Amino acid sequence: MADATRFYIDGQWVAPSGDARAAIVNPADRSVVGEVALGTPADAEAAIAAARAAFPAWVSTTREERLALLEKINAALIARADEIGDAIMAEMGAPLSLARRAQAGSGPQHFGEVIRVLKDYPFETPLGSTLLQREAIGVCVLITPWNWPINQIATKVAPALAAGCTMVLKPSEVAPLDAAILAEIIDAAGVPKGVFNLVHGSGPEIGNALTGHPDVDMVSFTGSTRAGIAIATNAAPTIKRVALELGGKSACIVLPDADFAAAIPATVRGCMLNTGQSCNAPTRLLVPRARLDDACALARQAAEAIRVGLPTDDPDMGPVANAAQHARVVAMIEQAVAEGATLLTGGVTPLAGLEGGLFVPPTIFRDVTPAMTIAREEVFGPVLAVLAYDSVDEAVALANDTPYGLSGYVWGASVADARAVARRLRTGMVHLNGASLDSAAPFGGYRMSGNGREWGRFGLEEFLEVKSIYGGAEA
Repeated sequence: MADATRFYIDGQWVAPSGDARAAIVNPADRSVVGEVALGTPADAEAAIAAARAAFPAWVSTTREERLALLEKINAALIARADEIGDAIMAEMGAPLSLARRAQAGSGPQHFGEVIRVLKDYPFETPLGSTLLQREAIGVCVLITPWNWPINQIATKVAPALAAGCTMVLKPSEVAPLDAAILAEIIDAAGVPKGVFNLVHGSGPEIGNALTGHPDVDMVSFTGSTRAGIAIATNAAPTIKRVALELGGKSACIVLPDADFAAAIPATVRGCMLNTGQSCNAPTRLLVPRARLDDACALARQAAEAIRVGLPTDDPDMGPVANAAQHARVVAMIEQAVAEGATLLTGGVTPLAGLEGGLFVPPTIFRDVTPAMTIAREEVFGPVLAVLAYDSVDEAVALANDTPYGLSGYVWGASVADARAVARRLRTGMVHLNGASLDSAAPFGGYRMSGNGREWGRFGLEEFLEVKSIYGGAEA
């Protein structure tokens, strides 16, 4: 198992400045699988100083030099995919296949896309007589969550390296093991010292020291909206760039003429994937009132077909990732019942044979009204709310009636019909008729779902400044 009790600073594995530790807990059985060191402001200071010192040389490297290192890292991520997947399975409970394929596979997916973009990215372009130069923003702090750990790390580290930035990564202290493996890979690849630094710790203790530091030029954070607000506030006095990818309460609109037999089960599976712990999950299902009973029957059937079990047994769905999140999910289910939503399937009753872990069965509520908490707040667990609509205009209004705006889903008889509705949704992304994510396309949202974009070319440009060199374009 990877070692999360040490930090990687200035090209060396070092002991943290303090003695504080936290247990890394496997949510499937609540066993302790390791420890993570909890850093202090002194560790943050050392990592930032290393990144600042390394920046002049790294930003001066050529495209070809950065590509060579990115390709080495990517090859090692592929070679160690099972090891990374097993670490993710242990630290946050992803089922075996999901952990080794989708979770671990997302690292090479995003490094590979950044390599493709970097090969011919135009860092200098003419605009009339002006030369536009895009250059690295500088020292970046990268703070990542526990739900898709290597995915979120890769979507930040890969473009930051490609842009010529130096960085300090603070992964979630709940799921730090895959980040430690990446640091080993970066070290073995020969990335110059100080370019990449890894520290562990809690947000209040080391996170605040990182995000408010005057020598940091950018903070890229993925996590809860509450934490994003705190980070933006802490960073504001130093006027640094803050890129936030936050929560969501994404709606799936099933149009009256859609194929319900395909749309409803796909939405249920999408909601429950990764135990519902995906910011872009379709957690509100909007169906025509005239077909509400049919839709609910299909949804219940799909949910009850999902196999829940120990991650090592490779089920469809594993446990909730940690005790704090499990308590929140249970409380949200209980609140939905108290507010009058009808429990269609699932709930808070412990699953037979799985009482030792942090499990919640796939849960669906019907008779949900727009004012209910279950329709407005992000649960971040395997919980789907079904709402009825009487017209497509009402469906669009319901979908947009949220402080979030991360993703959306539309199913219709044709892509053209679905696209027409998608254009009216106030979200950063919309999936039509089950279309999957595209690593070349921008990932991010509107309003309380954050700002900025990740993935591909748009993700690279988050780490670049734009300079106008007037009169600099060649005649």
